Amino acid sequence: MNPDFTPVAVIGASGRSGATLCRSLARDGVPFVPVVRDAARWAATGLPGAPRIADLRDGAALRAALAGLARIASCAHARHAPAILAAAPPDSRIVLMGSTRRYSRWADSHGDGVRAGEAALLESGRHGVILHPTMIYGAEGEDNVQRLAALMRRLPVAPLPGGGGALVQPIHQDDVTASLRAALARDWPRPEAIVIAGPEPLAYRDFLRAVCRAAGVRVPAILPVPLLPLLALSPLTRLVPRLPTVRAAELRRLTEDKAFDIAAMRRELGVAPRPLEAGLARTFAAG
Repeated sequence: MNPDFTPVAVIGASGRSGATLCRSLARDGVPFVPVVRDAARWAATGLPGAPRIADLRDGAALRAALAGLARIASCAHARHAPAILAAAPPDSRIVLMGSTRRYSRWADSHGDGVRAGEAALLESGRHGVILHPTMIYGAEGEDNVQRLAALMRRLPVAPLPGGGGALVQPIHQDDVTASLRAALARDWPRPEAIVIAGPEPLAYRDFLRAVCRAAGVRVPAILPVPLLPLLALSPLTRLVPRLPTVRAAELRRLTEDKAFDIAAMRRELGVAPRPLEAGLARTFAAG
């Protein structure tokens, strides 16, 4: 059998990235085994395939779910990497989803979990890779750019920390899926970590403007605002009807550059990510 068509275990198959990966595999006739915690949630995706049920905190159930599978893709949080590595067959090829939050200077449990998951893989010596995506947009059910466009519809100006000068490099969900597929299709003689991102960084204010143009929303004037007042006001967004909630953690991350070299993505995975404008046009056309 062609190794590229051996069955793939997809952990977290009912989540956004997991379900998108399963749709891609199904479209190309690649057999897959969804590994999920909730059978009803998997059924709601409408995708084919009988799931194997396993809570990632239950080592025995996870081991049984992964038994006999030589290729494993996990779209669950990277903090579960130690459990997955312990349960996976010894010679399996393992692809994990991380996040560039692991590089953030703002400490939080999400980033800590990603760093721990990466360390577990790199120290394991297993055949595999952890992919660290930047902000993902364009997934079915994802609302990052939609929330931003909805917020701009209701604000006369865009109050941004530092005027929105920090760099971002968002990646379209289809390019994440292509990266997962490419990682599953190749051998990994040693464990690696690779950042996957859009083709080039841009200032957040320019990203905001691009989102507005794609959504058909008036492009607002940018109002530079210090971070502390915005942090103080962010809880109030939960109280204003029809205004998307803005979280303090999101505001803090707007003050740091999230720009990355994607040479390894291009070289090791052969994926050339789509330009932001093309990805946004696809996203809002689908919405």
